[in-house]
Amino acid sequence: MPIIRPSSDLRNNYNEISTLCHQTKSPVYITKNGLGDLAVMSIELCEILTDSYSLYKELEKGIDSLEKGEKYSSEEVYDELKKV
Repeated sequence: MPIIRPSSDLRNNYNEISTLCHQTKSPVYITKNGLGDLAVMSIELCEILTDSYSLYKELEKGIDSLEKGEKYSSEEVYDELKKV
């Protein structure tokens, strides 16, 4: 279940919000005038989500190239990996 807090808690109870983000490893949703406004998360979670997104984008490129009939030998793949 998502954690939802009013914007005043972000200002008045920052440490509590920070602790929630770190302990639950999930975002805390901040409302403004009763409506969703922000999602606050730990840097650790942000990095995990960013890395996952980057991985999915690379996998999508691979799937697209397979669908186009582009294929590479294992030697070509290893040569590219060595460059990285």
